[in-house]
Amino acid sequence: MKGRVLIIAGSDSGGGAGIQADIKTVTALGAYAATAITALTAQNTIGVQGILPVSPDFVKKQIESVLSDIGADCIKTGMLLDHGVIEVAGETVAKLAPAVPLVVDPVMVASTGARLLDPRALDALERRFIARAALVTPNAPEAEALTGQRIAGLDDMRRAADALLKMGAKAVMVKGGHVAGGKVRDLVVTQSGESFVLEAQRIETQHTHGTGCTLASAIAAGLAQGMALKPAIERAHAFVQAAIRTAPGLGGGHGPLNHAHSIKPD
Repeated sequence: MKGRVLIIAGSDSGGGAGIQADIKTVTALGAYAATAITALTAQNTIGVQGILPVSPDFVKKQIESVLSDIGADCIKTGMLLDHGVIEVAGETVAKLAPAVPLVVDPVMVASTGARLLDPRALDALERRFIARAALVTPNAPEAEALTGQRIAGLDDMRRAADALLKMGAKAVMVKGGHVAGGKVRDLVVTQSGESFVLEAQRIETQHTHGTGCTLASAIAAGLAQGMALKPAIERAHAFVQAAIRTAPGLGGGHGPLNHAHSIKPD
């Protein structure tokens, strides 16, 4: 086991997204997952039935506990919920792990439509996390919310990515799963001027719950293991594609992926 990933995110009781998906993904890729939980959700494939916030002080205590003992080679954020958590978590990470690469998945809305980030917290998210991120991984609606730009194609994705780079992120991956078309294109741009597109045939399925969490955590695992950004992203992209293709088909709504597809049973 190589690479320590601290995940700061919310819990998904259904196991398809959030902390549960993050731990499964990081473990499946051979890295070590530690967590700081920001909220508990009562959630399944049909929707989010309830959210119980964790106090900012206790989120801080979790982060301090992990970083003061186990440490981290990469930090990944998911559902941060509100302004208070973002401010405290951002300040704590900046103080205790300023040189640790940060992968920011700006989770705002669940695949079932439930809001997972207070809109008033966008400014804090930009200042505390996007501004110092090694990589930000918004889907198209999240990129629209962060930049105010409408996204209908690859050119729009590029403009939104450039806007996020101007906020301070070292690299941006705008995911195209919500953009119409038979092929899904994910665009990556970096502060150094590198740009590439990952393309995949769209898989017609409703079992895509947790794809964003899974992708960001897979990338974080790669960075924690010492991989460069592009190969970490390429491995993560392939991992997610396989996890969607082999999804177990659970639940009556947006079902979970198969995070264990790469693990051979005894």
